[in-house]
Amino acid sequence: MSSTRPRGPIVIDTDVFSADIVPGSRLAERYAPIITGRPAFISFQTAAELRYGALLRGWGQPRLLKLEALIGRVEVVHSGPDLVMVYARLRATCQAHGHALAQREHNADRWIAATAIRLGIPLVSNDKIYRNAPGLDLETCD
Repeated sequence: MSSTRPRGPIVIDTDVFSADIVPGSRLAERYAPIITGRPAFISFQTAAELRYGALLRGWGQPRLLKLEALIGRVEVVHSGPDLVMVYARLRATCQAHGHALAQREHNADRWIAATAIRLGIPLVSNDKIYRNAPGLDLETCD
């Protein structure tokens, strides 16, 4: 976990990225100092989670367009051979270290962490699963 706040690029996890569109969320305000003005990336997994949540909740066209505009402001990182290898290594390393990120229920979280590791940049998240994950630079407000 970084104690300093460098101003380079970041990968933003779903919880922080979606805070602007979640009614009553206070994460957007808390994380603004970390993410404002920095080049931002999201994993394909985050884009999928956002769109799934919107469809599941039956969002109307105006709200869906707002979501797509939000996604359009960042670069979405898609899977490929390099990311797949980083993901596999991350799971193996987490398993060897007894880190919970290796567990099956964290498959989605692992893709997001692997994206940050693959790019060599910090992950910004409020999710505690990422704490002390091997090879992951985490920036959080906790």
